[in-house]
Amino acid sequence: MKEFGAFPFFALLSRMKFISRWALMRNAQPETLSEHSLETAVLAHCLATIRNVRFGGGVSPERAALLALFHDAPEVLTGDLPTPVKYHSEQLRSAYRQVEESAADLLLALLPEDFRAHYAPLLSPAREDRALWCLVKAADKLSALIKCIEEQKAGNREFCKAQESTHAALLAMELPEVLVFLDEFLPAFEEPLDGLLDIRQ
Repeated sequence: MKEFGAFPFFALLSRMKFISRWALMRNAQPETLSEHSLETAVLAHCLATIRNVRFGGGVSPERAALLALFHDAPEVLTGDLPTPVKYHSEQLRSAYRQVEESAADLLLALLPEDFRAHYAPLLSPAREDRALWCLVKAADKLSALIKCIEEQKAGNREFCKAQESTHAALLAMELPEVLVFLDEFLPAFEEPLDGLLDIRQ
């Protein structure tokens, strides 16, 4: 380890607040990786709760939220690659997947050795968390959809196509939890603050 004797894993993660998302697009309100990770965690918790309450599931909402908090952690080293670039071709997708895996390995190496087995499943999909990772991916897409809605509310037409493609990608996941969220929770994101406060009165 370095001479200062510290393990820099958490110091690096704290820099997620300096990583900007949607870098190729004009933003009315910039979004950081930290902000996105928190919102994704809240949404993943919600989707897991929907699964349990509405569909008789037995997953852990708390675990879903934890996985979501860490789901983009390797991007503190790689930055946020725009989705159209990342998924342009299978070759690019495969190459970026390898970059993400290498970044996750590098982050793990910055922890004490006896911590690594505890954090490895948070940085890379693990077999025991497979059922939750699909909810985390859906929550990630929902966060992107909400961002598109908020940008358009601010008068920014830059996000029109992104909203259409993100909504289509969510439907293609064929997750009933997502359909419940789109039907019961998403419409409120279109409301102004006064509408949110009055909506249940």
